[in-house]
Amino acid sequence: MPTWLIALDRHFPIRYLTLLAASLALLAGLSSWFALHQGLWLALLGAAGLVIGIRDLRQTRHALLRNYPVIGHVRFLFEWVRPEIRQYLLESDREAVPFSRQQRSLVYQRSKGESDKRPFGTQLDVGQAGYEWINHSLQPSTLAGHDFRVRIGGDRCSQPYSASLFNISAMSFGALSANAILALNGGAKAGGFMHDTGEGSISVHHRQHGGDLVWEIGSGYFGCRDADGRFDEAKFEANARDPQVKLIELKLSQGAKPGHGGMLPGPKVSIEIASARGVPVGVDCVSPASHSAFSTPLGMLQFLDRLRQLSGGKPVGFKLCIGHPWEWFALAKAMAESDLLPDFIVVDGAEGGTGAAPLEFSDHVGAPMQEGLRLVHNTLVGLNLRSRIRIGCAGKIVSAFDIARALALGADWCNSARGFMFALGCIQAQHCHADTCPTGVATQDPLRQQALVVPDKTRRVANFHRQTLEALQELVQAAGLSHPDQISPAHIMRRVSHQEVSPLDRLLATVAPGALLAAERGQADWPQAVFGRYWALARSDSFQLAKVPGDGGAGKPGPAAFGQPARSPVQTGALSTTAAV
Repeated sequence: MPTWLIALDRHFPIRYLTLLAASLALLAGLSSWFALHQGLWLALLGAAGLVIGIRDLRQTRHALLRNYPVIGHVRFLFEWVRPEIRQYLLESDREAVPFSRQQRSLVYQRSKGESDKRPFGTQLDVGQAGYEWINHSLQPSTLAGHDFRVRIGGDRCSQPYSASLFNISAMSFGALSANAILALNGGAKAGGFMHDTGEGSISVHHRQHGGDLVWEIGSGYFGCRDADGRFDEAKFEANARDPQVKLIELKLSQGAKPGHGGMLPGPKVSIEIASARGVPVGVDCVSPASHSAFSTPLGMLQFLDRLRQLSGGKPVGFKLCIGHPWEWFALAKAMAESDLLPDFIVVDGAEGGTGAAPLEFSDHVGAPMQEGLRLVHNTLVGLNLRSRIRIGCAGKIVSAFDIARALALGADWCNSARGFMFALGCIQAQHCHADTCPTGVATQDPLRQQALVVPDKTRRVANFHRQTLEALQELVQAAGLSHPDQISPAHIMRRVSHQEVSPLDRLLATVAPGALLAAERGQADWPQAVFGRYWALARSDSFQLAKVPGDGGAGKPGPAAFGQPARSPVQTGALSTTAAV
């Protein structure tokens, strides 16, 4: 900065020049008006700047504006448009925050029925660690179609359901607009796949098209609660026996904010939302962090069995994001001891989405889908229960390869939320929590949601589902398989370094059938350190840790419980999926 400017700044801070310019513009405009009857616009502009500047100097909320009156607003303007500038001008095609332009474009093209082909080869760096691919066969297979199905429903289920391998994940009416729900359910009806209601229960918009529903029941028991927010059997039975409801899903936790309750402020609780959830209009709608209908693993399985009975024998299961391993083990022990099995389990990954969540929860709470899904799959295999329980999963799944990889990890089917939002026209503006969604998807503003034309978006939802499964069919054929359920970790390759690649079955731990039962009897070693550390501490009658010899205190496993710290990744990581080599 020149010396004269520094000297001027000491006597009259140059940050106030904008305020001075506004004052001079006001004086010049007024002088011109009185002398020549011209320049009123200049006076008004100067007056506006002066008023804003004085207000900035007097306000106490923003220190920046007190020091930089008027011009400081430019900073807030740039901050406001920064996401759009980044997304449209600066962001690369493969930069995922949280979904890359390439991922979004794939959904847009498939949903519109446009070509999803790419010219000139891959844009991925195939030499970079982490690159993955599926091995192909020299004798590709030929499949009759893309409508792959999985049967959901165990021994105690009298109304099993044949589900698509790709379905709409949980998104509530209230988080999404009425038109979005209408289009999603219309697409599910047209394509023959499931639409999860989210914990906001079943609204009139879910019912209009008649698409198959997964009724998700959260800790608020919306749609099946009494006046005090407790579970109401009669209300549950009335909804659960609706032929449109195919599955009942008990939500224990959500990937994007596990262990966190929620509240819909009273002003947002409209007549439609209140009717669907069974709550008063205009009153804060609270979802507690935990359930009140049960408090133990055995109690939860008994509750699920009761839900199955009340629903008339429909498939009943639960959704969770893996947190404390011993709590999942407690559920698994309760299943093995009681033989009260859920028909399905949905594993939600920490990379999943939400309309609004604290940053710490979105970024640092819960296990990612790979670790959670692999732990659930391996546990059930080790207890010889895997063939009796289906597993679904969710967590940033938008492409056929995403589905194939999830199936290799142990899933029977996949759910997607944001993928189907993109099919509705979502542009990842990330205004979901502000009720200002620019495409009418995640808003309750009646004017904004009018932009979403239901018939057009219904077609797009069905197109995206169909073309994604057609792409999965092509992958399965290329691998020489006859069904996606044959995809195993051995089919997926991962580059570990520039010089080394490995199939996932060498990188991810695999548990042999019955291995946990044998380890419990002392006939074999624990297949993974996470089981050796926590299995003995898990209790079927409580989610709390059992007290064992060497316990450092109630609920605090001590050194005797864990043994000496090990060096290998499989021993040091409680949820490590790395295989011992």
